[in-house]
Amino acid sequence: ICHTVVRAGSESRLQYRRHLEACYCISGSGEVEDMTGTVHRVEPGTVYVLNAHDDHFLRADRAGDMVLVSVFNPPLKGTEKHNLNGEGGSAY
Repeated sequence: ICHTVVRAGSESRLQYRRHLEACYCISGSGEVEDMTGTVHRVEPGTVYVLNAHDDHFLRADRAGDMVLVSVFNPPLKGTEKHNLNGEGGSAY
């Protein structure tokens, strides 16, 4: 289980190649966009699940940080690190 903070106004391209991901929004708002361009709104109380190792964009609204509780299966080891500066997004 991870406490994830998506900074206000930020956009990150992410993919978990070896983990399935479920996230519950506890505050703030934003959106998840899949690679087909389908956008899903995320607000407090929203749960979204990426169950196909989906490459996706995660965005927080400019009004404030979006805070998520994220669960991964298999669990993260704790040594994984995102590289949000490279082309093609961050994947592990």
